[in-house]
Amino acid sequence: MKIKKIEIKDFRNIEYLDAAFDDVNIIWGENAQGKTNLIEALYLFTGAKSFRGVKDKELVKFGSELSKLSIEFESSGREQTAQLVIKGRREATLNQIKKKSAASLGDEIKAVIFSPVHLSMIKDGPAERRKFIDSALCQIKSGYKNLLKDYNRSLAQRNNLLKDIYQNPELDSMLYIWNTNLAKTGAKIVYQRLRYIEAITPFVKDIYSGISSGTEEIDINYIGSANKICDVSEIEKNILLQLEENKVQDLQNKTTSVGAHRDDIDVLINGNSARKYASQGQQRSCVLALKLAEAALLEQMTGEKPIALLDDVMSELDEKRQDYILNRIDGLQVFITCCDKEQILRLKDGKTIQINNGKIEL
Repeated sequence: MKIKKIEIKDFRNIEYLDAAFDDVNIIWGENAQGKTNLIEALYLFTGAKSFRGVKDKELVKFGSELSKLSIEFESSGREQTAQLVIKGRREATLNQIKKKSAASLGDEIKAVIFSPVHLSMIKDGPAERRKFIDSALCQIKSGYKNLLKDYNRSLAQRNNLLKDIYQNPELDSMLYIWNTNLAKTGAKIVYQRLRYIEAITPFVKDIYSGISSGTEEIDINYIGSANKICDVSEIEKNILLQLEENKVQDLQNKTTSVGAHRDDIDVLINGNSARKYASQGQQRSCVLALKLAEAALLEQMTGEKPIALLDDVMSELDEKRQDYILNRIDGLQVFITCCDKEQILRLKDGKTIQINNGKIEL
């Protein structure tokens, strides 16, 4: 897909903005001028919530009642339009037809987003790494989101029962019921995660090799309920066994210590943990490779190219890695924000857009 044009009214610090786009688009300017706001506006058309973790009402320009966003784009081989109105909640229109929810726009408009907040995927604990895979799977597997909901519901019920058993030990016999539910749903989640890692790894390796000019190698391993793809029933038995083995600990702590919600993904650079040993530039390169690989796999599985939104991606990268981002990402429409004018001078082909105080500098 390709976004051809966007019009923005009363969004964040943007009073009005109208921009047309090319295949590669560099959005540049000083800090706090609205570059990320433009990226954020584009991302909202995927039906997802803001990647900056704010409520919809906080997206409306201060002093305004509502925000209006509209795009012209090409998807599924035809010209289309979409609109978003943000006032307390988002209302969406696709090709002049009102949608039941803004989230439904994700069926037509797909994107991968890199933001400095995503560096936590490497730097922080397992939750962010699980979130990366789960979010990607939600875009390509229609039932995966409901699977996560079912799992979290069973997890909450088991945790509540662990607390109740502390007060009423006779309830202990009920624990096996929730163990079974958690293992059955968790096994399906773990199986899909393992399949996803198997599918995305070749793309990650190829992209990271390009970013590092072939000097470094990346690997991804799943750690926890299962370490390799096997039958779902085998994973289920393994989770059930782990739950039984950790029963005493779980009763003491009144929480579930093992399962799909505690698994991790280990990212390695030249055989060493990226979280522990990689430099800032290497960690940023890891996240970028994972995000671009997500886009490549999304295209392979859906037949539609997503757009790539890369916010402040070039900080802490050397010139060779920056050159890869500017000139060697093939086949995707790319939107890149940066502050350094010197960086955009190395762009060989594409469009530059300067943002100043929420407006395009002509």
